[in-house]
Amino acid sequence: MKRIIDTEQVNLIGPRIRAARVAAGLSQKQLSERLELLAVYTCRGSISRIEHGKRAVTDIEIDGIAKILQVSPNELFGWDEGKGSDEQVN
Repeated sequence: MKRIIDTEQVNLIGPRIRAARVAAGLSQKQLSERLELLAVYTCRGSISRIEHGKRAVTDIEIDGIAKILQVSPNELFGWDEGKGSDEQVN
């Protein structure tokens, strides 16, 4: 099966997830454990790969991560809440 994405980076939100996780004072392991409580099974190694842009993130994972880190999914994508989803904030 051919890859849809031909770049090394396979997600846009990894660095923002890492920043939000660090700001929340959680380790990757703690985030993984809290995701498990929401029935979102993402191991610590997968969180590391997500944060480094080496693994795609499912919508269920984004939702769980946002809830645990107390941020909106829009914030993880770098979208301003007051603007349309196609407008990014740098």
